[in-house]
Amino acid sequence: MNYKLIEPLDLLWKIGLDLYTLGVTNLGFRDADGDASDTISEAESVEKQESVGVKMDPEEKYNQMKPYAGMPKEVLLLYSSQARYRVPREVLFWLMVCVTLALVAVTITVIALSPRCLSWWQASPVYQVYPRSFKDSDGDGVGDLKGIMEKLDHFQYLNIKSVWISPFYRSPMKDFGYDVEDFRDIDPLFGTMQDFEELLAAMHDRGLKLIMDFIPNHTSDRHRWFNLSRIRDPHYDDYYVWVDCDPNGPKPNNWVSIFGNSSWTYDEVRGQCYLHQFLKEQPDLNFRNPNVFQEIIDIIHFWLKKGVDGFRMDAVKHILEAAHLRDEPQVDPNKPPELVTTEWDLHSDYTTSQVGLHDLLREFRAVLDTYSREPSKYRFMVTESYDYDEVEKTMMYYSTHLVRESDFPFNFYLLDLPHNASGVWAKHLVHIWMGNMPRGEWPNWVVGNHDRHRIGSSAGPAYVRVINMLLLTLPGTPTTYYGEEIGMENINVTQSEIQDPAGKYNTSASRDPERSPMQWNGDMNAGFNNKTNITWLPVHPDYETVNVEVQMKDSGSVLSQYRFLSNLRESELALHRGWFCYIHADANVFSYLRELDGLNRAYLMVLNFGKESAITDLSSIPELPDQLMVLLSTNQVNDGKVYQKSQIQTEAGEGLVIQYSTSRRYNPNHPEECYVSEKACYLPTINILYKC
Repeated sequence: MNYKLIEPLDLLWKIGLDLYTLGVTNLGFRDADGDASDTISEAESVEKQESVGVKMDPEEKYNQMKPYAGMPKEVLLLYSSQARYRVPREVLFWLMVCVTLALVAVTITVIALSPRCLSWWQASPVYQVYPRSFKDSDGDGVGDLKGIMEKLDHFQYLNIKSVWISPFYRSPMKDFGYDVEDFRDIDPLFGTMQDFEELLAAMHDRGLKLIMDFIPNHTSDRHRWFNLSRIRDPHYDDYYVWVDCDPNGPKPNNWVSIFGNSSWTYDEVRGQCYLHQFLKEQPDLNFRNPNVFQEIIDIIHFWLKKGVDGFRMDAVKHILEAAHLRDEPQVDPNKPPELVTTEWDLHSDYTTSQVGLHDLLREFRAVLDTYSREPSKYRFMVTESYDYDEVEKTMMYYSTHLVRESDFPFNFYLLDLPHNASGVWAKHLVHIWMGNMPRGEWPNWVVGNHDRHRIGSSAGPAYVRVINMLLLTLPGTPTTYYGEEIGMENINVTQSEIQDPAGKYNTSASRDPERSPMQWNGDMNAGFNNKTNITWLPVHPDYETVNVEVQMKDSGSVLSQYRFLSNLRESELALHRGWFCYIHADANVFSYLRELDGLNRAYLMVLNFGKESAITDLSSIPELPDQLMVLLSTNQVNDGKVYQKSQIQTEAGEGLVIQYSTSRRYNPNHPEECYVSEKACYLPTINILYKC
């Protein structure tokens, strides 16, 4: 047979034409059932190809087919070895390598440049629950742990993520839980350990953190340690501070209790006096005994293993006292010693803030840190120390870059707002903290607690909203005492109704007025106890109008404005981690800015703490736009109102949150007026924060 030479392209075209004519698109095709009736056998296909003048090598037939799903490995290998497939594959491979390396480089850069994330204790207000007064679930007139669990929705409604619960340990209740009989047990008044564990689990399920009150300075006189110390058990002999004294003679020294009168009480069983800086039923532990320190460490471990998220360390400045036990100097040296009966009569040089105190607290912190290694499991520590004019002592409780202590000490200076109703005074109280806080630390603010009269009574109900606005727009972590979010006020307590031991010593010092039952609704007992008509303290008579249920329905209520500000604080970078800058202060108005470098939104707060309306002129501040629109006013009718920056009007007790757009920053030109804990900048093109 004679063969005619054909050009390769002609050959491929002719073969393809013949295959198409025969209805064959893939020589190796078989239908799903393996039936070859509709296809040409391999041998026949070869004959057909030979009939058109082409004799094919058995392997060459694979080269004539297009790739198809399920092709044999041999065919795939033949195709993959051809240059037109190998080159694109190599190009794609190196392209993927380059893209991967670029992504890794970008990720490392972003991580390196990003400021640290805020922790949970910085992200929302801390809400203090006084358990006796929050919610009674069993009808005995006293709030309990199950009652708190019934009201977890309230925290979420307010965008609260951190809840501090005052003591619920087993206790004789001489000081309502601050006299602890057993640190490892729950007082039956509040429930059981199972109730606590269920509450903790329910809170964690909702993303809530539980901060426990911890009392390291003293125990109850019914505590097992004290009873063993009284009988001079060898191990517990010096667990407390004992001194020889004559039961009918003078006390060991002139030290005075926080509740008044001598800090020393004679114990007939032991035949010595013991120290108590609070009630005589609250003997001070002796932290110079290493066994006492280890006992406290073990208790901290116990609760951390349970899963608690942090501790509020109570009365820490009293933990150590001078070993020499000398008389403290009198504030008035000429005052007869027998008339020295209150803590204000003495300089507390030997009973507070002694050398070694911070070493103990740093040991506590080290224990918490061992439980803080898992993501989102950071254990928080806040310290309580009323140092008043000695603010430098308070600042020592902050951590340093060399050693960790508390995340912050409580800041009580805003509790003094009612003493002087003016913008200048408000700025002064804020600056006490901001001007003394160590560089890079995180501030915090308190306007009420279980030991101080409610701000609604001490400042007046007309100022509750503006004080809440101040609390929630200052930099740092705000702390809210239960009921302040609805503007609760003190109750009037008659002599026969006094429950507080401090009030029994001195009626004017009673803390009962600020501890009345939480006002949930207008039902019986304000919804605090809806089972029986019993409450451990009277309910405030205004509960039918001042309660959670009523205020949830009113967009202009104290509660609604609190919720708005809490959400705004979390959502706006400028408010929760931006610069804080003083702008203006006078006899009525205190004004400040919150801004973040790179972010075109900033906030101006204009707060009137005075006794009269005022017009504030901010025209001298070029960084502010000429027209300013109110985002939120404590007087709802002024929401959305537009002011010229030269004429911003506020009524007494009114506060304004003004949001404005700007590309000009105030802080670069006024560094002495501005503060930030950790500087960060915003990059709008890719919506990230970075160190700057």
